[in-house]
Amino acid sequence: MMKMTDRAGSYLSSSAAGEHYRTFIPHPLPPKPPLQIDAVQYNIMEKAHVALGRLDGLAALLPDKSLILYHSIRKEAILSSQIEGTQSSLSDLLLHESDEAPGVPLEDVQEVSNYIAAINHGMTRLRSGFPISLRLIREIHEILLSKGRGRNKMPGEFRRSQNWIGGTRPGNARFVPPPPEKVMSCMGDLEKFLHLDDIPILTKAALAHVQFETIHPFLDGNGRVGRLLITLILCAENMLSEPLLYTSLYFKTHRQMYYDHLEKVRTNGDWEGWLRFFYEGILEAAEHTANASRSILSLVEKDRQRIESLGRPAITALRLHQLLQKKPIISAPKGAIELGLTRPTVAQALEHLQRLKIVREFTDRARNRLYIYDKYVKIMSADTEPIREV
Repeated sequence: MMKMTDRAGSYLSSSAAGEHYRTFIPHPLPPKPPLQIDAVQYNIMEKAHVALGRLDGLAALLPDKSLILYHSIRKEAILSSQIEGTQSSLSDLLLHESDEAPGVPLEDVQEVSNYIAAINHGMTRLRSGFPISLRLIREIHEILLSKGRGRNKMPGEFRRSQNWIGGTRPGNARFVPPPPEKVMSCMGDLEKFLHLDDIPILTKAALAHVQFETIHPFLDGNGRVGRLLITLILCAENMLSEPLLYTSLYFKTHRQMYYDHLEKVRTNGDWEGWLRFFYEGILEAAEHTANASRSILSLVEKDRQRIESLGRPAITALRLHQLLQKKPIISAPKGAIELGLTRPTVAQALEHLQRLKIVREFTDRARNRLYIYDKYVKIMSADTEPIREV
């Protein structure tokens, strides 16, 4: 009879440079013995389902989903990258996207920008009918590490050497994933699991995330790809029509609990504890995303009505207001290029928006001053301050 401590996998003795250590080989999913979902867990899972449905319904009612998508994708990219140690904030990302210098090392912002490109690529592939597969996972990883710090760590390729988590080498590491020769078979089993039809969607996403992190198939970027996998599963299974959810806010807020639950699955076979934590996270994330989206939509509509009161200048100001929803930090020259107008015309519109306190000038430049859609960015920026290690 299998012990609960062996439920998630088994250890394999390995050695390198005369040092012995144990690697962990996860058992194929789903777990055995079968999951024991109690009434409390089931209730939380059902609430999470309802919350996701409401979030997706909110987006479905909009004539243009791009506003919510713009907010959600960037927030998830920032938060997931921050969990891995990047110091980029939303303002840094927006400055980078406006071809302005961010306040942190460029590589930090590049990692966030890569994450956005990886999400967009994954969604494009899913919409074309391409399934979640090892090929798609490698493609996403290649984009994620295409520029910045990870570009020399085999982007798009499964590792061919041993990695570890914590410590300075496998012998003193907190956790050592499967040896490189086992990675392909473990990932192949995970791919088969992703195509099973009899697993509840949230449960599938929860189990797949832990399994991916346990295999740790890449030399770098495993945490970010593993969290992105959650979003892709929800979209591939039609629980979400767009990648609206930023689950990484919950994982960042409860970072130590997140790591502890992953570890308890491996050491104690505690899949049920992880599932409850995951369901609660999805529920909280869905409600948080929906509330933030409503706040943004409300702000944009109120500001639009205020701009309409300007009279004749409202025509240009409204066009500029629409642009600010996709480029919340902008200068008059950039705005002129984007809108096909003259610089003086855009500069005048910016003055109108500044008088209405919709935008704020936040540089001391004499020329090419930058303006920020202040309240809009504050809503987007909530809870995205970088993690400061004590």
